[in-house]
This record gives sequence, structure tokens and C-alpha cells, in this order.
Amino acid sequence: MFYLAAVTVAAYVIITIDLWRGNRRIRSLKEITPLNLSAWPRVSVVIAARNEARNIEAALQSVLNQDYPQLEVIVADDRSTDDTGQILDRMAASNTRLHPLHIKELPPGWLGKNHALDFAARQATGEWLLFTDADIVMQPTTIRRAVSYAERERRDHIAVAPEAHMPGMLLNAFIGVFGLCFALFSRPWKAADPHSSRFIGIGAFNLVRTAVYRRSGGHERIRMRPDDDMKLGKLIKQRGYRQELLHGVGLVTVEWYASVRELIAGTEKNFFAGLEYSLALAVGGALLLVVWFIWPFVGVLVTHGVTRWLNLASVLIVMVCYAGGARLVGARRRYALLFPVAVLLFLYLMWNAARKTLMNGGINWRDTHYSLAELKANKL
Repeated sequence: MFYLAAVTVAAYVIITIDLWRGNRRIRSLKEITPLNLSAWPRVSVVIAARNEARNIEAALQSVLNQDYPQLEVIVADDRSTDDTGQILDRMAASNTRLHPLHIKELPPGWLGKNHALDFAARQATGEWLLFTDADIVMQPTTIRRAVSYAERERRDHIAVAPEAHMPGMLLNAFIGVFGLCFALFSRPWKAADPHSSRFIGIGAFNLVRTAVYRRSGGHERIRMRPDDDMKLGKLIKQRGYRQELLHGVGLVTVEWYASVRELIAGTEKNFFAGLEYSLALAVGGALLLVVWFIWPFVGVLVTHGVTRWLNLASVLIVMVCYAGGARLVGARRRYALLFPVAVLLFLYLMWNAARKTLMNGGINWRDTHYSLAELKANKL
């Protein structure tokens, strides 16, 4: 027990230093001063929407309210059975920049969202494509700041991490744990390093040069990937193009999930995909999370002497680490007290996604079943 506690403390110190250095390298979009260009490149905002009547009007209005001068908004209504299509048509009648597309059938070999994004992107006329979700709300200067940074720094792909909102203490604590695990797993600050194989992609805000998107293969290459945002970033990085992650707190927000039940249902489609549908990776990841993030809390209660103090040191370090990264994803620092509970929720979501996918022989997403064989075949 002593050696485990000692190794854990040492690992936490190394991880904390790595995260601190990495997070310092990620700039905030809010800090970017917009350029004063006489001719702005045209931006095509591309959105896939299926049964988004609850949020789409507010989100879409925030996009139409952008102060960006050269903007078109293309929304693909992907076989919606609610009022999404009617809302889009009504809004388009009073705004010529909005172009709704209505998809009636899903061709074989495609995830619905990926097909909708591909279909909409093919209609785009902009020099830049901004892929975003139907529940993302942006402040008016958001796109101008992002394009300004991309042009000034000569980036081909800008991903912006949104400020996530969810009700209740547990869900807010989960936001911070998700952000921490994502940072540890993907090390997103390395995406800007052309010599690193690390990559980034954020479904809430993926701004890509149109020519780069097409040369990289676009959504055609990732037609069966539920984690299409990250895999699009991987395609772009593999082709040698420049990308970078920015923080969007204060400018880009999302009401992520309204309840724990919604969170469980929403992550069933992509948590296992992030592990490449590998049961071995799921087991290994779960054991690592238990040893790193759960055992020190238990160890404080069941060990004694120096070992207990080492476990307590680990607990304090991880809570400071959580609090330091919480502001980058919109989580509240005080919810660090719920850290072990939120980690247990994270573990449940991971195993629930793996169990459901394996038992069902695939995933059920937006009223469509996709077989595990098809999903695995689109490996990237």
C-alpha cells in the first residue's frame, strides 16, 4: 500500500505539472483581438439537426446575430420528426443568409449526422467551413475572432472548446472530470505542434479551410465515426495541416445534458467509439481511473501512518488539479468535493456504452441502428 501511495503521489505531481504547462499554452478566444480587414473571407456555417426543436431557434439566432460580414448558414434537417424543419423554414423566410436543407432518406454506410454534415458542406460556397452543433450559442464576435486568429497565425483548423452548462451539482462536477480526463487522454495543447501526432477536434466549433477539408477527405472518410469531430481533426493533422485548440468560455456555450438520464443516453453512442470499440482498452482505462482517481480517497480512510498522508497528498493534488482546469470548461471549482463521485459516474458511462454496444451488436443513435461491424470497419 505504501509503494502504491508513493507512486500515485509522484504520478500526480508529474501530471499536474504537465497539465499546468499544457493549459497555459491554450489561448482563450475571448482574448483574441479581431482583425480590421477590408475583405473578409466567406464563412459557411454547417449544422446537422435532427429533432432539435427544443434548442435550435436560440442557437441558430446566435449564429445569425454574428457581426461577421461574409456569412452563410446551411442547416441540414436530418429526417426530423418534430418541428425542426418548420422552425428552419420559418427563420429562413426572414433571413436570406439561412439555407435549410431537408434530408428525407439516409443512404447505407453512413451515420445520420455525418451524412448530413457532408451533404450540407457540399453546398457551401465559403472559403472556411464552420461545423457546429444545433444547440451551440455564440456571442456576436465569436466567428470574427476565430477567423482573425486563424488568418493571423496561419492555421488551417481552429477548434474551440465550449463552456458547458448542466443543472445540479453532480452534472457540474462531471463536466470538470470529463475535461480533466479528456486533457489527460488527448493532450490537446500538442495539436498545434506540427512535430506531434496529437490532434484535436470539437463538435461545438470546428473551423476549417474548405480546401483543407476537401483535400483531407472530409466526412466521407469518417462516415461511420460517432466521434467525427475528433477524427476530422485527425484527418487534418495527418495531412500536415496546422490546427490549434482555443478555449471558448464566455463566447461559446452549450446546454450539454438536462439530466443524468440524458447524459447516460447521450454517451452510449460515442464513449466506446473513443476507445476504438476495444474491450481491452475499456478494462485498462477503468483500472487506471480506479487506481489514480478513486483509490487515494479510499486510502485516506483505510490506511495509516505515512501511507495515509501520501494518499491525502494525492487527494489534495487531484482536487487542486480539478479546480485549476474547471474554469477552462465552465465547471465550478467548488464541485471538486464531488470529484470521486463524478469519476464513478464517468466509469459507469464508459462501461454502460461498452456493454450496450456489445450486447446490441452496435449503437442506436437518433432512431437508427448501426452495426458494430460497420462501425469497426471505419477505423482511422
